[in-house]
Amino acid sequence: MTKAYQIILVSLAVCILSSLNFSYGAASDQNKFTVVGLVYCDTCRVEFQTSISEPISGATVKLECKNRTTEKITFQSPEITTDKAGSYKIEVIGDYEDSDCDVNLVKSPRADCNDPTEAWRKARVELTALDGVTGQFRFANNLGFKKKEALPGCKKVLTDMGYYELKDELGSEAA
Repeated sequence: MTKAYQIILVSLAVCILSSLNFSYGAASDQNKFTVVGLVYCDTCRVEFQTSISEPISGATVKLECKNRTTEKITFQSPEITTDKAGSYKIEVIGDYEDSDCDVNLVKSPRADCNDPTEAWRKARVELTALDGVTGQFRFANNLGFKKKEALPGCKKVLTDMGYYELKDELGSEAA
């Protein structure tokens, strides 16, 4: 009988220890995030992507989290450069449930497209596993810089999209 109790006790200990390892292992995985996104050139100066928008290779972005109450910075990534497709990836370790986290445009390498769009200067991302979203990846809205002057093809592209009052954005081209 004593041997049976010892076997049960050892089995119970193994079960408890393995469940603790499983739950702590899962918790540490929940605190690893990969933020991904894209930086583009707004070739029509309308502050959203169109079919003739262009990805910007070599653009710089940065992720910053600030505590909602104190506004102190809780996380700051190094500056990240986009690849040739205009994509970036930022690795983050930690849970930032009490922070607002934003990917911010820093600079564009293109002299003809380096005016940050007001609407898409930054993109908010949630970096917590406590909000019901599962998985490691967090997808930021695309961020854009505007060209100095709209491309000639913008009128047709925007008209095809259903935008008719373009005089403010395109100037004389829309007339």
